[in-house]
Amino acid sequence: MDYPVDMGVRPKVTGFFDEATNTISYVVQEPDGPACAVIDTVLDIDYSAGRITHGSADEIIAFVREHGLEVAWVIETHVHADHLSAAPYIQQELGGKIGIGEKIVEVQEVFGKVFNEGTEFQRDGSQFDALFRDGDTYEVGAMTCFAMATPGHTPACMVHVAGNAAFVGDTLFMPDGGSARCDFPGGDAGELYDSIQKVLSLPDETRLFICHDYGPGGRAIAWETSVAEERERNIHLAGGTSREEFIRLREERDATLAMPKLIIPSLQVNMRAGDIPTDGEGRPVLKVPLNGL
Repeated sequence: MDYPVDMGVRPKVTGFFDEATNTISYVVQEPDGPACAVIDTVLDIDYSAGRITHGSADEIIAFVREHGLEVAWVIETHVHADHLSAAPYIQQELGGKIGIGEKIVEVQEVFGKVFNEGTEFQRDGSQFDALFRDGDTYEVGAMTCFAMATPGHTPACMVHVAGNAAFVGDTLFMPDGGSARCDFPGGDAGELYDSIQKVLSLPDETRLFICHDYGPGGRAIAWETSVAEERERNIHLAGGTSREEFIRLREERDATLAMPKLIIPSLQVNMRAGDIPTDGEGRPVLKVPLNGL
């Protein structure tokens, strides 16, 4: 596909690091105006206490208000398995449309069964305001952005590109972090390899913004790299790694990984666009399926 890349547009990007989940959320502002998008927000949860709070989201809200920004979009790069989305809370406070990739319906179908959701749980993506297809464009003020389908980590993963900045979700980590796992239902290491090649076909100087960083080797947390740097230094790709080699190393690595600590609450909330499920009396509740993941 011929994506509408415009390297002449340089949006203002501010990252917000959530230490509890090693997640980076972003406010992406058009170069010469107040419009912005908010990407991959975090809702705080004390899982052992069953308590939801909004400190991480409130930091973003305060920034947007302090700088007089106007939220056009609240974007999810995918259905996260390691943190809860604060999208509805951000939307309530700041406005904007909530968007995700169209293959959210596949994720909803799979995990609707895992969590034994009834017929009242819609599996058509209708919880979101917009479902993006590969190559779809949308506006943040005067800045045109586009969505690039990048399945592999999950079926619904998308990279969102605004001018010379691309927000890659879990498709890529910093060069010394490699790539995302592919062993969740619907994941596929071969698809991830193909998706990464699409990202690396963007211009070398494209700024890449990462959704998670764990500071490998004790280095400082970082979240911005580039296409050229990823191509040259990524530990899973440098040196011309073939598709077959990538699949082997990714699957071997995945076999050693434990499930994310927050996968059970995260999936239930995030497949609902950030809404917390409720019981028959309207009380917020979460399920714990046994031997389902």
